[in-house]
Amino acid sequence: MTPPTARTWARRGHTPVIRVRGRTTRCLSVAALACYKTGERSRLVYRPRRHSSRKGARKSFAWTDYRDLLCAAHKQLGAPIVLVWDNLGTHVCKEMREFIDGQDWFTVCQLPAYAPELNPVEGVWALLRRGFTANVAFTSPDHLIRTVRHGLRKVQYCPALLDGCLAETRLSHVPEPRATTPQVEAQ
Repeated sequence: MTPPTARTWARRGHTPVIRVRGRTTRCLSVAALACYKTGERSRLVYRPRRHSSRKGARKSFAWTDYRDLLCAAHKQLGAPIVLVWDNLGTHVCKEMREFIDGQDWFTVCQLPAYAPELNPVEGVWALLRRGFTANVAFTSPDHLIRTVRHGLRKVQYCPALLDGCLAETRLSHVPEPRATTPQVEAQ
């Protein structure tokens, strides 16, 4: 809940100091898919997960949470999915691989290790940090969750922002034309 600082000020000669109340405990995780299809608007499918404050409780998404997100995206999009994702442990775990291998509507491409610049969802997180949650001192976990959901909804309903996140990666969702050899008809 520590606020990311986008801009601040102080009197000349004085170092700006930002005071934040409370502890910095992880209370929210969000998983998202940036979806692109030729001829259609870009979409963002996301799921927030609020974490329990109990000792020993999981503070991140489990593979079953990602599975449920992928099934919801497949149902919403109504088409096969080419999934391009990073090497997060839950993405490459045995159970997730078995689930994906059991589905005929998946094609998975792994990003190289340490390549966040190739992931359009990283652009969504940057938009969220620089815009909607910047310079906000959250008063409660509920305030944080409301703000994050509001920001993601704004990104979700503005396909140009999602297109910009894809453009930043210098990747394209349009397949490149294959080189073909000219066909000669027999006479």
